[in-house]
Amino acid sequence: MTPRRLVITVCPRERGVVMLPITRGGRRVRLDAASIMKTLSALVAERELGERVRLREGCAGGCSGSGPNVSVEIFPLGRPGEREDHVAVDWKTYVYSLGTLDCLAAVIDDNLGRARR
Repeated sequence: MTPRRLVITVCPRERGVVMLPITRGGRRVRLDAASIMKTLSALVAERELGERVRLREGCAGGCSGSGPNVSVEIFPLGRPGEREDHVAVDWKTYVYSLGTLDCLAAVIDDNLGRARR
């Protein structure tokens, strides 16, 4: 898989919750939109992915439902010194489906690709 850059959008207006482990094999916890944003932010920091993963609040689709909903825009990872490309090459939405994941970290892991060494 080609290395990628992600912009993950979490809708703060949706009041629903999901029960998911944070990482694979972990204990399931209750996550609303605010805790999803906070937890994803902590995962990005812990994994030192700040240059490859950006989080933002905004509409992720599915506004009429209870959510929480998340969308991911996927961009190619440029070479060192190149300007970032702002045209998404792929995207994934977790509208009404976030609870089907095996863990919240999958939002990052399944979309990021391998890191360039």
